[in-house]
Order: sequence, then C-alpha cells, then structure tokens
Amino acid sequence: MIRPAVRGGRRDECGQVTLLIIGFAGILLMAIVVVIDASAAYLQRQGLDNLADGAALYGADLGSAGVYEQGLDGVRLTQQEAAVEVAVREYLARADAATKYPGIHVAVRVDPVGRSVTVLLRAPLDLPLTILGSPGNPVVGASSTAAVTVVAD
Repeated sequence: MIRPAVRGGRRDECGQVTLLIIGFAGILLMAIVVVIDASAAYLQRQGLDNLADGAALYGADLGSAGVYEQGLDGVRLTQQEAAVEVAVREYLARADAATKYPGIHVAVRVDPVGRSVTVLLRAPLDLPLTILGSPGNPVVGASSTAAVTVVAD
C-alpha cells in the first residue's frame, strides 16, 4: 500500500498547482486557436458573400434579355443563361477572385422561368492555425440571387 507523503499531519500537494496551470494554459491555447480560425473563416465567407452579391447583380443586369423584343410585360426581366454566365465570369475575373481565393469554384444558375440569377461560390479555407482533429481541407461557400425588376411609377 502506497501512502501519500504527509507534512505535519497534512497531505503533500506539491506539483498539483503546476499541473493545473499547464492544463489551463492548454485549454486557453486551444480557445485562442479556435477563435482565430473562426475569425478567418468568417472573414473569408464575408468576402465570398460580397463577390457572390456583385456577380449575381452584374449577371442579372447584363443577362437581361427580351426587353426590346418582348417589352416590359413582366415584373422581372427574362435572363439569357449564356449572357449571364459570361457576365458573372467577367465580373469575377475583374474582381481578381481567382487570386484572392485560389481554387474557387463558381456555379451559375438561372431559374427555370429565367427571371432570376443565382451565383454559388466555394473556395478552400486557408486556416492560419490548426488543432489536432480539425478538418483537413475545409471549404467555405456563399450564394446570392438577383433579379432585374420593373418598377412602375
């Protein structure tokens, strides 16, 4: 039977505080890493949101078709898929999206009726710090939908 060391009738607790400090320091370090990584992910998602918003608006504006042939009979203007795709790609090229977000994946959809444009962006997330057990290749994404509407005076 092993008995704890006793000093003056009291149990010896030397070294317990050191272990506690090391444990708290480890927890604090992990919390700092999580906050830094979460902030980086949030900022990248916000950047992709801004790009998706701009690209959807630009695509909907330049992709509008049929105004001269069909007139303004609807509430929303019809979108031509090919024109929308070209406009969105042009916007992203001018915004230098491929350099800012290496590996960016772009998807453009025009709704079946052809009245709105949706831009989906996905890019690999470059985390500044990593924790053991965190995802190896995280991806962040954003989407935006836009339509050109007719406003009656």
